[in-house]
Amino acid sequence: MLKYTKFIRRSLYMHRNWGYPYGGGGGGCLPHYGACPPQYCPPQMLPTQYDPPLFSPPQQFVKTNLSNTVVAHVHPSHTTTVNKHMINHQHYFPHTESCVNECCEHHTMCGVPHNPCCPSGPFGY
Repeated sequence: MLKYTKFIRRSLYMHRNWGYPYGGGGGGCLPHYGACPPQYCPPQMLPTQYDPPLFSPPQQFVKTNLSNTVVAHVHPSHTTTVNKHMINHQHYFPHTESCVNECCEHHTMCGVPHNPCCPSGPFGY
């Protein structure tokens, strides 16, 4: 409880003197301990300032409207049926062929044959 009481007393003392501990007005600075602590001024409330508004580039939105249109494309066609009667005229030209083999003989008598049954005469015939 003693520590808490010292803390409150010191806080009130510092608050009353606005940041100068152990005496007011900065006279409590002891140079043989080093640099003096910073001095605090009471806060001042300034009026609220307003900057000009910052505008972002506009967001682009696309709204699409769709409508359907039917366009009829007529492509007429016609078919003609042609019935053809084909007549085939066949012409025949019969032809026969024959073959003849000929054989020719010629007999030449080159003397009188010898008759073994007939005795030969004194002159050999």
